[in-house]
Amino acid sequence: MKSYCYRSIFLSLALTASAMATVNVTSPWNGSTVGSPVNYAATATSTCSRGVASMGIYVNNVLTYVEQGATLSTKLPLSPGSYNTVVEEWDYCGGATYTPVAITVTNKTGVWVMKPANNSSVTSPVNYMATSNTASCSKGVASMGVYVNNVLKYVGQGASLNTSLSFSPGTYNTVVEEWDYCGGAAYTSVKITVSGGGGGSTLYGIQGSGGWVGYGEYPPDYNTCTICGGGVTWSMYQHISSPSLSGNATEYSIGGTTAYSDVLFTNPLIGQNSSQGLPDSNHTLLPTLHNFTYDAYFYTGELSNSQALEFDISMYFDSLSLIWGTQCRVAGGNEWDIWDSANSQWISTGASCYPINNGWNHVTIQVQRESNNSLLFQSITLNGNQTVLNRTFSPGSCPSGWWGITVNYQLDGDYKQAAYSTYLDNFNFTYY
Repeated sequence: MKSYCYRSIFLSLALTASAMATVNVTSPWNGSTVGSPVNYAATATSTCSRGVASMGIYVNNVLTYVEQGATLSTKLPLSPGSYNTVVEEWDYCGGATYTPVAITVTNKTGVWVMKPANNSSVTSPVNYMATSNTASCSKGVASMGVYVNNVLKYVGQGASLNTSLSFSPGTYNTVVEEWDYCGGAAYTSVKITVSGGGGGSTLYGIQGSGGWVGYGEYPPDYNTCTICGGGVTWSMYQHISSPSLSGNATEYSIGGTTAYSDVLFTNPLIGQNSSQGLPDSNHTLLPTLHNFTYDAYFYTGELSNSQALEFDISMYFDSLSLIWGTQCRVAGGNEWDIWDSANSQWISTGASCYPINNGWNHVTIQVQRESNNSLLFQSITLNGNQTVLNRTFSPGSCPSGWWGITVNYQLDGDYKQAAYSTYLDNFNFTYY
């Protein structure tokens, strides 16, 4: 049976949310080493009916910068040294909240690895977090990568890196390297020992498995329906050989007559109604899981008909609702949004999202459940271009008591509700 919590709530629904304000800092990371000028990027939300008035940055308790509105983007020149900085928001109701960000500023070229520590013992998959700085190239850092035993395993764009790599048990010599736009490079060596028994588990080829269910959604409330009339229609066909990468793709389609209607395709992987043989009937597995990776390839020849494409992970346990909702707004502005579970609203990341039409796109989304059950959005990577988010949100509630983990793939209709089809392939889900 479908629970109230086991459905799409990834558009702005009228749900009760706790009164709160947040400041989400995407740059720099707390505890990171950076070059000067230091790039600060942050957004704020407030339950004040009039919204956020302004945002500012304190450096060692001195207010150094103020910007009007609920977004902040600036570069601060700072001399080499360690700083306790704070990004704060002030709302029109007299309230304020802040997020502390401790940083070390350097004028030296280098790569600074926050995770994993050199000579550390870790479990797979291993989370790599690093920043870099180049003093010799005015154009800055182009990309960063990870070598494992002299083999390049990962490359991401920009001067920061946040990714997780799978390892078998053993000892590895790894290197985190940066390449600048002037042809230069720098690296830091990180030796790790990966232990057995704590590694992540991966469910492979989910697009071709059983358990998929489709639901229609009508604006403005976007409640799910199974018999929806002609306003929104959909279909799903598995085991498609062309177009396909593996020979086992799945076609997902949307149509209808009601503008801006959506179709949610969802699959319960772990817990109730598990399609993977993981019912967790004794409720012993879910409480141990904290890290998740949504990794899939998608294809469409009708990209201009899509309002947005959604790629979501949901976790429900102990009456909590943790929804890592991620959408690529296509007709909606070519930008990535992420979902604020507690306040039931989309939050713009400011990161661009330009999928390829008539070609395969590779999306990887890494998220984490923190020790206090907060939702951490770590990174989104599209076709090798990684956006490091490090955005944290509070969980929502799940009064129905649904217990499980689901993955979603959602097609959003545009102003004409123009029909289109997409294909998923090599859809893998890693958890630990």
